[in-house]
Amino acid sequence: MKKQILFLSIVLSAMWFALCGCDAGKKPNIAFKAGTGYTSANASVGKNDTLMIGIIASKAESSDVLKKFNESVSYDGAASTTILSEDLSGAQGDNYSKDMQVITRDVAGKEKHTFTVTNRDGLIGR
Repeated sequence: MKKQILFLSIVLSAMWFALCGCDAGKKPNIAFKAGTGYTSANASVGKNDTLMIGIIASKAESSDVLKKFNESVSYDGAASTTILSEDLSGAQGDNYSKDMQVITRDVAGKEKHTFTVTNRDGLIGR
């Protein structure tokens, strides 16, 4: 009985999306700022080096405003840890820009920073 109910709910969901013209939505746009002073691509840098990283984000659909910005870091392939999380509102829901100064750690190894924006539908742009 559970399989039939699950199948029926899937069929009804598919019919709803077909009838209303709804789609799965689009991920928000996010890009690195480029130019003098910005690091905008993978780079080998020294220990305790100071980098300027800038992002520009925007909504991809008129109703799916940006809701959250997140920066996480991973060292030497380990699990990532959130180091900055911001809720976005007002004008930030349409367009968001941020410059961040990153100081690399004083230990040799790999350091990976990941920047994401999440829209109202929960879709994530990386």
